[in-house]
Amino acid sequence: MQNKYFTTPIYYVNDKPHIGHAYTSLAVDILKRFYISRGIDSFFLTGTDEHGQKVEKAAIDQGIDPLKFTNGVSQNFRDLSDLLNLSNDDFIRTTEERHKISAQNLWKVLLEKDEIYLSKYSGWYSVRDEAFVAENEIVEKDGKKYNGFGSELSWVEEESYFFRLSKWQDKLLKFYKENTDFIVPKSRANEVIKFVESGLKDLSVSRTTFKWGIGVPNNKNHIIYVWLDALTNYISALGYPETEADLYKKYWPGIHVVGKDIIRFHAIFWPAFLMAADLSPPKQIVAHGWWTNEGQKISKSLGNVIDPNELINVYGLDSIRYFLFREVPFGNDGDFSKLAIKNRINGELANNYGNLIQRILSFIYKNLEQNIELTEENYDFDILKQINESEAELFKFIENYKFDEYLKKLFLFMNDLNNYVDKTAPWALKKTDPEEMKRVLANISLCIIRVTQYLSPFMPLKSKEVFKLFDNLDDIDLFHFDNFEKIKSLNHFKINKPEPLFTKIE
Repeated sequence: MQNKYFTTPIYYVNDKPHIGHAYTSLAVDILKRFYISRGIDSFFLTGTDEHGQKVEKAAIDQGIDPLKFTNGVSQNFRDLSDLLNLSNDDFIRTTEERHKISAQNLWKVLLEKDEIYLSKYSGWYSVRDEAFVAENEIVEKDGKKYNGFGSELSWVEEESYFFRLSKWQDKLLKFYKENTDFIVPKSRANEVIKFVESGLKDLSVSRTTFKWGIGVPNNKNHIIYVWLDALTNYISALGYPETEADLYKKYWPGIHVVGKDIIRFHAIFWPAFLMAADLSPPKQIVAHGWWTNEGQKISKSLGNVIDPNELINVYGLDSIRYFLFREVPFGNDGDFSKLAIKNRINGELANNYGNLIQRILSFIYKNLEQNIELTEENYDFDILKQINESEAELFKFIENYKFDEYLKKLFLFMNDLNNYVDKTAPWALKKTDPEEMKRVLANISLCIIRVTQYLSPFMPLKSKEVFKLFDNLDDIDLFHFDNFEKIKSLNHFKINKPEPLFTKIE
């Protein structure tokens, strides 16, 4: 399988990070960790989008220079990467020189190919989304105009450069038809295709009414439209305009994971820009849904914005990582409720997974002088064989972004394992059949390791804790799935004293 390149959107720096940013970043982190665990070279990019009218206004409102403003807010997103234990390989800012060079080069190429021309624009514009809105998408309420996402619109008239987007309508439709997995889930693909089929108009790609952005190379009165600027980050980080750069050759085209509200920018504008510049379009656009809070739409006005710091302080990072991707199918909208997360943590993580590890390894630690013997017969254990034989199915789940199905499958094995413990009762076998007890405990221990390996992209910190309980496995990198085979060279496990993995929520 070829190298993988995964990106989050570069996050807009007019506010602090929230649960939506965390969700997207964690999805990409899981993908990166999963493919690395399979031995597939993968690169993970995130960063911040720091130009545009909205950012300039936020800086003015605070009475500070836009760059100073973006330095502070961008750091919040760097801190989010640390908070979430992300495995990103790079963090790009659109205020960096490498990105400015990249964006201006793409502009020059499009201009040379006559894909950009100067004209005038007038229309309804969303400052919040940095996007113009077609007449048929405008919603009127209380005498004001809004787009479909509830952003207020203002009328804009100005000289502007335009990208010949209309020229690419049929070529995009042909591209979607030939690349049926380009946009996932299918519902989002249908939405994009329907929009393109309704007719594309040329796209305004420069601004003159504000100055905070990357200058148009051939006209000092204009700055590059924030979306043409921002989308270019995905190749800026790989060394573009040097298309022979090592990272570019190794990882492009990439897979972009985005929220459903920015699917059109990524699935329509971005491939059109790239194809117009004779560059490869992205490999795939993956759009996820939105979260509500206790059934309510999340908004600052309602005061129900979910702060990732607070969540992690209350529930723990890996519990949150697990919950977000177990609770709803990726791509669907989901509801974040205290009862739902309590049930997941208590039922699946604490009882089903954590308690099994605690009671089995504690029993070995106390009763068998920390050691459990291994034999070839342990690897023929029925549940372990089922887990191993399900690997192709598990991999397919992640390849198709069915994170919830992947986790559900693993916890069905945990159910089987808990039933096996109850049925065999190793604590009773200690008196009646000590050798059978050792065989049972070895079987369970191997299954714990194997399930934990597959859980590790979702819960890397907790997985590390579990792996450390097996004292003589330090030389085996268990985060790589294939390294399970190396355990066969061992004749025993040495168990460290376990502590509870998860705290139950009262």
